[in-house]
Amino acid sequence: MSCPLSLFTGPWADLPLAELAGMARSWGFRAVELASWGDHLEVQRALGESGALESKVDMLRESGLEVAAVACHRSSAAICEGNHSGMRHLLPEHVWGDGDSEGIRQRASAEVIATARVAARLGANLLTGFTGSAVWNRITGYPWPKPDEINTALADFSRRFQPILNELRELGLRYALEVHPGQMAFDLGSAESVLEALDGAHELGFTLDPGHLVWQGIDPAEFIRRFPDRILHVHLKDVVVRQDGRHGLLGGYHPRHDPRRGWEFRGPGRGHLDWEEFFRALASIGYQGALSVEVADHWLDRATVAEESVEFVQRFRHGPLA
Repeated sequence: MSCPLSLFTGPWADLPLAELAGMARSWGFRAVELASWGDHLEVQRALGESGALESKVDMLRESGLEVAAVACHRSSAAICEGNHSGMRHLLPEHVWGDGDSEGIRQRASAEVIATARVAARLGANLLTGFTGSAVWNRITGYPWPKPDEINTALADFSRRFQPILNELRELGLRYALEVHPGQMAFDLGSAESVLEALDGAHELGFTLDPGHLVWQGIDPAEFIRRFPDRILHVHLKDVVVRQDGRHGLLGGYHPRHDPRRGWEFRGPGRGHLDWEEFFRALASIGYQGALSVEVADHWLDRATVAEESVEFVQRFRHGPLA
């Protein structure tokens, strides 16, 4: 398996991209999944200011990094969302606007399309992101959603995402929806429903992050085998799950690093994930996309996690799985 090893820049958006690029190259990364927030990719500036995007491309090239994908998670999470109150700090001012929910959804869709146009100019062929969900809070609580409510949410998702996928088709890009709790696709069944809602549109595939599946009790290898032609992108992070009778899978009201949680993310190789089975499953479908390290370990220094992730992943990219 000779997949490009990439660093997802989202968790590093507090650093200037020029600084992060030098660090990433020194750790052994050869590509980045470029977040469209912070100064890593300012979408409207890239579209409206002459030379802004070209200078970024030149800087990345001089650092020995290619763009494996462009991430639009923040804006895309607002597209189908039913309650935007927790997103105020995530969305750009021009997307938030006056805070009206329907206006936010429409402006978020426009921002994702704009991001796709910038991604195409960067030479990327993949946009990674979310969908948001108007029914997620009903799936995990009370009252349970009725079938017609789920069907309505899926139809709304299709209506809002079809114009985005049409634009991607014109640009030669695909959309790698991250299968993630809180989104329209969060497990195997919901991923199937999302594909059905879009009549199996070629432009839609998945970003697979095994950490988000394991804490739900889902085998990532099973997801890979179920969707061999739709795994477009992979995030790498590990997870520890504590099933000791005291910790719940929903995490309670505790922050991510709190030991009272039932699960927490770790760097690759530091959790409960069966990485050999995961990479064997990827090899079995002939996966050739990027392997994008997402640092989310709140206890270790993030530079340590990033650097040791390169060494950890190398053992699966060569040898018996080559």
